[in-house]
Amino acid sequence: MIEELRKVVGELLDERRPELVEGLDGVVALRGSSQGVAPHLFRSGDDLAELVVTPRYPMASVVDLLQDADPDARLGVVARGCDERALIEMAKRQQVNLDNVEVIGIACSAEEAEECRCATPYPQNLVVGEKVQGVEDRLIAEHEALSRQERLEFWKRQFAKCLKCYGCRNACPECFCEECVLEDELWAQTGVLPPPFPSFHVIRAMHTVGKCVGCGECELTCPAEIPLTILYSLLRRDAKELFDYEAGASIEDQPPLLVTLHQVPIRG
Repeated sequence: MIEELRKVVGELLDERRPELVEGLDGVVALRGSSQGVAPHLFRSGDDLAELVVTPRYPMASVVDLLQDADPDARLGVVARGCDERALIEMAKRQQVNLDNVEVIGIACSAEEAEECRCATPYPQNLVVGEKVQGVEDRLIAEHEALSRQERLEFWKRQFAKCLKCYGCRNACPECFCEECVLEDELWAQTGVLPPPFPSFHVIRAMHTVGKCVGCGECELTCPAEIPLTILYSLLRRDAKELFDYEAGASIEDQPPLLVTLHQVPIRG
């Protein structure tokens, strides 16, 4: 798959073939070197032998940063299914401009899907790789089998491990508030560990409703290994059942909790 991907990216960056994509300035992908693996903006003439696809990285956040620096840049991005879904939700909230983004979709392997417990381990715009079967999250079924009191005790134990490092927030492509309420002394008292149960994590969870795309970056980055994806998966399920809304499924679908001022009736 990697050789096929390098060929596709090389063709997109080939200045002698402008018919492939109009005005592409570079392709965002992972680059492996002796110093490790990191996101990189590949340009025409770069050594594509350095382009890699592992480990998984939140590429939508990189696109966001690059567009902040240069809003007019036309970027390709090597994107997994969760990256593509994240870009769609970010676009609905004016965080990225998809008109200037070319998604180069790659499929995750069956092993990667199992590791992430991912139901949709491929993008809609699949360019390289083959779709594999999604995985049902066994942890959700185990959690649902617990009584209400057992669930409460489960989350008390998990949240008691929290270091309040903000890693879950910082890694999430859908956390982009200019002022984070979790840094407000009213909601998250400074110098207190673990943070008050359950307000800290419930506030963050509620801020992801209708936005969480199941990328799992929050859980992956958590040094305390709190199984945060259980909580967010349940909220995604509720959004589907209550509003028939799936985050990242379509750019056309209006987020159920995204309300603009002109939609709010004025009383009096």
